[in-house]
Amino acid sequence: MKSPRRTTLCCMIIVIYFSQATPNLNLESIVHPLILQEHELAGKEPLRQKRAVASSRVAAEEYTVDVEISFENASFLEPIKTYLNSLSFPIQGNSTDQATTTILSIEVTTVCRPTGNEIWCSCETGYRWPQERCLHNLTCQEHDGFPAGHRCSCLKGLPPKGPFCQLQGDVTLRMSVRLNVGFQQDLKNSSSALYRSYKTDLETAFWKGYSILPGFKLVTVTGFRPGSVVVTYEVKTTTPSPELMRKANDQVMRNLNQTYKMDYNSFQVVTSNETKFTIVPEIIFEGDTVTLMCETEVLSSNVSWHHVERHSDIQNKSRFSVYTFVLNNMTSISRLTIYNITQGDAGEYICKLTLDIFEYESRKKMDVIPIRILATEEMKVTCDNNPVSLNCCSEINVNWSMVEWKQQGKINIPGNPETDTDSGCSRYTLKADGRQCPSRLGGMRVTYVCEFISEHGARGSKSIEVTFTSVANLTITPDPISVSEGQNFSIKCISDVSNYDEVYWNTSAGIKIYPKFYTTKRYAGGAESVLTVKTVTREWNGTYHCIFRYKNSYSVATKDVTVYPLPLEPNIMVDPLEATIPCKGSHHFKCCIQENEDYKVTFQMDSLSFLAEKEVNGKQVCYKYNFMASSVSWCPKKFNIFCHFTNAANNSVQSPSMKLNLVPGENIMCQDPIIGVGEPGKVIQKLCQFSSVPSSPGSPTGGIITYKCVGSQWKVKKNDCISAPINSLLQLAKALIKSPYQDAKLPTYLKDLSVSTGKVKHEVSSFPGSLGAIINILDLLSTVPTQVNSEMMTHVLSTVNTILSKPILSTWKVVQQQQTNQSSQLLDSVERFSRALRPEDSTVLSINQTNVQMRSVVIKPGHPKAYKQSFVFSDSDLWGNVAIENCQLGNLQRDSSIVTVAFPTLKTILAQDVPGKNFVNSLVMTTTVSHNITLPFSISMTFKNINPSGAVPRCVFWNFDLANHTGGWDSSGCYVNKVDEDSVSCVCDHLTSFSILMSPDSPYPGSLLEILLDIISYIGLCFSILSLAACLVVEAVVWKSVTKNRTSYMRHICIVNIAASLLVADSWFIVAAAIHNHYHPLNETACVAATFFIHFFYLSVFFWMLTLGLMLFYRLVFILHDTSKSIQKTIAFSLGYGCPLVISVITVGATQPQEVYTRKNACWLNWEDTKALLAFVIPALIIVVVNMTITIVVISKILRPSIGDKPSKQEKSSLFQISKSIGVLTPLLGLTWGFGLATVFQGSNAVFHIIFTLLNAFQGLFILLFGCLWDQKVQEALLKKCSLSRWSSQHSKSTSLGSSTPVFSMSSPISRRFNNLFGKTGTYNVSTPETTSSSLENTSSAYSLLN
Repeated sequence: MKSPRRTTLCCMIIVIYFSQATPNLNLESIVHPLILQEHELAGKEPLRQKRAVASSRVAAEEYTVDVEISFENASFLEPIKTYLNSLSFPIQGNSTDQATTTILSIEVTTVCRPTGNEIWCSCETGYRWPQERCLHNLTCQEHDGFPAGHRCSCLKGLPPKGPFCQLQGDVTLRMSVRLNVGFQQDLKNSSSALYRSYKTDLETAFWKGYSILPGFKLVTVTGFRPGSVVVTYEVKTTTPSPELMRKANDQVMRNLNQTYKMDYNSFQVVTSNETKFTIVPEIIFEGDTVTLMCETEVLSSNVSWHHVERHSDIQNKSRFSVYTFVLNNMTSISRLTIYNITQGDAGEYICKLTLDIFEYESRKKMDVIPIRILATEEMKVTCDNNPVSLNCCSEINVNWSMVEWKQQGKINIPGNPETDTDSGCSRYTLKADGRQCPSRLGGMRVTYVCEFISEHGARGSKSIEVTFTSVANLTITPDPISVSEGQNFSIKCISDVSNYDEVYWNTSAGIKIYPKFYTTKRYAGGAESVLTVKTVTREWNGTYHCIFRYKNSYSVATKDVTVYPLPLEPNIMVDPLEATIPCKGSHHFKCCIQENEDYKVTFQMDSLSFLAEKEVNGKQVCYKYNFMASSVSWCPKKFNIFCHFTNAANNSVQSPSMKLNLVPGENIMCQDPIIGVGEPGKVIQKLCQFSSVPSSPGSPTGGIITYKCVGSQWKVKKNDCISAPINSLLQLAKALIKSPYQDAKLPTYLKDLSVSTGKVKHEVSSFPGSLGAIINILDLLSTVPTQVNSEMMTHVLSTVNTILSKPILSTWKVVQQQQTNQSSQLLDSVERFSRALRPEDSTVLSINQTNVQMRSVVIKPGHPKAYKQSFVFSDSDLWGNVAIENCQLGNLQRDSSIVTVAFPTLKTILAQDVPGKNFVNSLVMTTTVSHNITLPFSISMTFKNINPSGAVPRCVFWNFDLANHTGGWDSSGCYVNKVDEDSVSCVCDHLTSFSILMSPDSPYPGSLLEILLDIISYIGLCFSILSLAACLVVEAVVWKSVTKNRTSYMRHICIVNIAASLLVADSWFIVAAAIHNHYHPLNETACVAATFFIHFFYLSVFFWMLTLGLMLFYRLVFILHDTSKSIQKTIAFSLGYGCPLVISVITVGATQPQEVYTRKNACWLNWEDTKALLAFVIPALIIVVVNMTITIVVISKILRPSIGDKPSKQEKSSLFQISKSIGVLTPLLGLTWGFGLATVFQGSNAVFHIIFTLLNAFQGLFILLFGCLWDQKVQEALLKKCSLSRWSSQHSKSTSLGSSTPVFSMSSPISRRFNNLFGKTGTYNVSTPETTSSSLENTSSAYSLLN
C-alpha cells in the first residue's frame, strides 16, 4: 500500500570540488531520480559528472556535482542557506592514497515549492532555466524577483531529466549618469588630480551601491564627457531586474557626496544579451525578399531597427515591413522584412530592444550580391537538324527554385531544358532544320533568355543571341572558262545565305588560293565571292572550288579553268632591240622563249608579214627571220618589227618591238658581228644574253647593256647586266607573284634567294644590274606575305646583309649615280617584311648579321614590359638603342609584334638630305608594329654621336613620299632630347626608319655664333633690367607730384606695374637660360617654374597695357560716369594680374600632368605636342589689336570733341600721356615679341635670334622713355627735384631753358622728334607752380592737344 501523498519541498545544491587522483580514476555519470518522501532529510546522492579531464600525469581535476535534497517543511530551507553561507571555502576533504578532494563552493540553485495543486520550481538569484526547458515546459504566470523582462525563472513542475537552473553568464552593463556640475578640461586627462579624485569617489559609491546586484563582480569608471559632466562606467554582473537596479542606483546616490549633484533620472544602461539575430536567406541576391529576425527572452515590444550606413531608422513603408510580438509569453520577436532588396540595402543592421532603463541591441552585417549568369552571349547555329546546346550557369551555386527559358525572334525554334541543381547549370537543347529557317531567312537572330529564380524571389537572366543560318546554296559562273596565258578571267560564286564564317577558294588538290586573288562581300539575303586573275599563267589550269563555311558546314561550288600555253610579253627576248642596216644589207632578227611549245610565229613589219624559222638550243627556243633590205623600196627608213606568237586557241601575243634603221652605207663606221653596225655617236641597247657578255642557254644572263659608237668601235656606255643565277631568280620572282600558291612557295624561294646571293657575291659586286635585280626581287616578294615567320625573316636579312656588305658599297655608288630610288626601295621592302613578321612565341627574336641586326617581340595582354633593345656593330664602330615605354605598349592591339632592324652601312647609300650640307652620320634603325597604331605613339632612340666639329645633330626619319616618292630625310615629329659627348638621344611620335643628321650651318653649342648670341642676350637683358629699375626709381621720386588727379594716378599705377612685371619676367628669363644646356633642362622642376613665371609676368605686361587702354577709353567715352579710385584699382589689379594668373594656371594644369608643358629644348611653352604657346600668343596679339583700336578712337574723339566733353586741362593732359604711351609702347612691344615668338620655332633663322636679342635689350628702355620720362609732368618734377637751391627760392622768376635745356624738355631735339610723332611743335618754358597753373587755365585747345 502506498503511503499517503505528502506536500514536500525540495532543493538542488551544486557542489564544486577538485580532486587530485591517479590516472586510473574512473568517474561515471549517474542520473538519480527525484525523491519526495516523508521524513527524508538528506542523503548521499550519486554524482552527475559535468566535466572530466584526464591527463598522462597526476593533475588536479575540477568537477561540478548536483545534489538534490527533499524535505517536507519549508522552514528547513532558510537554515540550510544560512549554514551554507556561513561556510568558509575551500573546505579540505579527506585524503587517501588514491585522491585528495577539496570543496570550492556550495550554492543553492533551484527551489521547488507547492503552490495550490501545482509545484513551482524557481531559480535562485544568479541562476536561470535553460532555453530548451522554457520551450518544452509550462512557465509560471507571475513570480517576484524575475530579472528584467524575463518570464523563464519559474517552471510548473521539475523537469524529469534535468538539467536544473544554470548559472547565468556575466554581462557587462555599459552605464552612464550625469553630474550637474560644470565640466573641466582636466576631466579629459586621466593623469590629472581632478580625474583621479572623481574616479575614486565615484567608484567607491558605485561599489557600495551595485554590490547588491546578483553576481556582481566589478565596477569601473571609463571616462567623462561634457554635458554638465557625464560619467561613463561599466558594471560586470549578472542580468539584474529593473527594481533591483533602481535600488542599487538609490544606494549609489546615498553613498556619493552631495557636492557631485548626481541626477538620479539620468541613469542609463546598455547591455548585451543572448539575442538570436538571424537573416534568411544566408546568400542574398538582388530582388530577394529578406527576413531579419531578432529573438530574445527580454519581454518588450519596444523594438527599433537601424541601418548603420544610411544613418537612418527603419520604418514600415513600401519595401520595408517591421513586425514585433511576444511568443508564448517567453520570447520577444521582431521581424524586419525587406522586399525586392537592392545592393543599396546592404550593410550593418541594428536590432534594439528597450525596457525601462535597459537597452538590448544586436548587430549583424548583410551583403547583397547580384545574380551573375555565365553563358556564351552569341552563337551561330546551322539549320542542319543537328542538336545544339545552349548553356547557362550561375556563378554562385545555390538551390535555385526554378530556371526558365524564353525566346524572342521572328522564328520559333523550341528546345528542351535540363537543369542540374548540383552544378547550378541549365542546358537548353534545340534542333533546327531547313524548314524552320529557310534560306530567305538565313541569318535570322533569335534571342534565348535563361532566367534563374531563387527561393526568395530574386531573378537573374542572361541573353544568348543565336544566329540561325541555313545551308548555303551556291551558284557559280555557268560559262566555260578557256583562256590563254597572259589573259584574264574571273569566276563569280553566289550564295543565297549572307551568314558565313569563312569563304575561300582552293584547287582540286586542296591547296588554298592566295587571298589577294579573290574578294568577298555580303548583302541582304546573300553573298558573293569573285576570283579574279589579271595575268593568267599555266599554273592556273585546273579545277577550282568556291567554299562557304559556316561552323562545320561547308557549301562547295566547282569550276574548271583551261589555260592554253602562250608566252608572256616580258618573257619574249628579242634581238636586236635596235639595228642599223645599210640600204643594201641584211640582218637576222630573232625572238626567243624558254619553252618548246607548238606556236605559230610570224614577224610583222608595217603591213608585211613573214613566217619565222624555229631553232631549238637546249631549253631556249628561238624564232628567226633574215631581213633583206633590198626587199623594201624605202631607204633611208625607220621600221618597228614585232614577232607574233599564236597558240592552239588562236590567241596571240606580240613581242616587244625591234627598231630597224635603214641608212646609206657610206655613214656606217662601227661594225661588229654581234653588236651590229652603226653611225658615229650612235647609242644602242642590247639584251645582255645576246651580247658578248658570257651566258649559257640554260641560264641566260639578264638585263640590258648599252653601247656607243666611238670612232670606228663600239664602246660599252652602261652595263646593267644581271648574272645568270640572279636573273633566273628574278624570272622566278616575277612568276611567283602571279602564282595562285605564292604564299606556299615563298619560304622556299626566300631560302634559295639567300643561298644564291651568298654564292654570287663577287658577281653582285661586278654587276650593278645584279644588285638592282636583287632589290627588285625583295620589293616584289615583300608584297606577297601576310605573315612571315622567323625562318623566312632570317633568309631575308641574310640577303640584305650580303648586298649591304662593304665590298658591294662601291656598286651602290654606281647605282646612286643613276639617280634611282633603289636604296629607298630596299628600306621599304625590309619594313614591309618587318610588319608581316609573326614570331612563334613572345620571347625576343634576335637575328645578328655583320651588316644588319634585328630584334622582335610579341606584345601579350596584361602589363607588358618596356621595349628596350640595343644594337652594337663592332666592325663599323657604331651602336644604338631603341626604347618604347610600357604605357605606350598598352595601347597596342593584342599580339602585336614590334620589330626593329638596324643597318650600319645603309647610311652611305641613302640619298642625302641636302647634298653637301646634311649627311647621315649614324646607324639607320627602322621600327615597325604589325598592327595599325590609332593612339599617339612615342619612341625614343639613342645613337652613337660621331659628330663633326661645329655640327648640330638632327633627329630624322626616312620619308618615302619626299622627292617625288623616291624618299628623303625628314625631321617632322622628331626632336633631339639629349646630346652628350658619346650619344644623341632622339624622340619621335611615329614609327619608321630613323637616324640623325648633322647640320654644319646651324649654330652648335660652343660655336662663335652661339657664344655671340649668348653674350648679346645676357648684356641686353641686364640693360633692360637696369632701365626698368630706373623707371621704378623715377616713379617713386616723382609720385606725389604726378598723381594729383585720378587719371594721372591710374596711369602711373599701370606704368609701375608694367615695369615691375617686365622686370620680374626678364629676371626669370635669365634663370631659364641658366638652367638649360641647349638640349635638356638641368632641373625639370626649375624649368617648369621658370616657364610658368615667364608666361605669367609677360602676360601681366600686356594685360596692364590693356588696363591702360581701357582706362583711357573709359575716361573719354563715359564722361558723366565717375568711379571711385578704389574701384578702379580693384578692377585694374584684377585684370592686370588675375587674368594672367588664370591663363597660366590653366595652361600648366592642363599640360604638366602629361609632361608636355615645356619644350624639350627650351624652358618655354610647348608647341609641338600641345600648342600651349597659344596661351601666350593669342592674348598678346588680341591686346595689341585692342589697344591700337582704342588709341585711334580716343585720339579721334579728342580732335573732334562732342558738345559737353570738356575735361579739365590736367585730365586732358594726362589722357594724352596715356595715348602716347599706348600708341608707342604697344606696337614696339608687339614688334619685339613678334621676333621673339619666331625664335622658339625649330629651325628658325639666326637673323630672328639676333633681332630679338637686340630688341630685348631696349624693352626696358622703351618703358623708361615712352612710359615715364616722356611725361611733361615727370620732366617738371625731376627738374624741380634736381634744380639748384636758387631756383627753388625765386618763386616769381621764370627761367628760359635756352641752350641749357635738359634732354627731355619740350625744346630738346630728342623730345621734339618724339613729340613730332603726335604733331608737336614749338618750345615751352618751365615756370613756377603759379605760372604753370595760370598757363594751364588759359591755354587753348591746340596747346592741350600738344601735351
